[in-house]
Amino acid sequence: MTTLTSLKMPIWEAFATFGDNPWAVATLWDAYFGFLTFYIWVAWKESKTSIRLMWFILIMALGNIAMSLYVLIQLFGLKPGQSPSMIITARHE
Repeated sequence: MTTLTSLKMPIWEAFATFGDNPWAVATLWDAYFGFLTFYIWVAWKESKTSIRLMWFILIMALGNIAMSLYVLIQLFGLKPGQSPSMIITARHE
C-alpha cells in the first residue's frame, strides 16, 4: 500500500497540506507512539547496540512493515518444539 500511495503522490508533495488535516496529524502521532512502544520491546530483546540502532531506524522509517518483519524473523528463528511465546519472553544475549 505504501508503494501504491507513493506512486499516486510522493510523500514530499503531501507535506504541504499535511499539517492542515488534524486527523492526519493525530494518526501520525498515534502511529509513532505505537512504533516507539514496539521498539522498546525490541531494545529489551536485543543486546547489541548496533542491532538496536538498526531496528530503531527501520521501525521509524518503515513502521509496521519493519515491525512485521521483526516478528517474522523471530518466529522463523524458533527451534522445533519451542513455544511461540518465546519470541516475547526470550532475550538475545
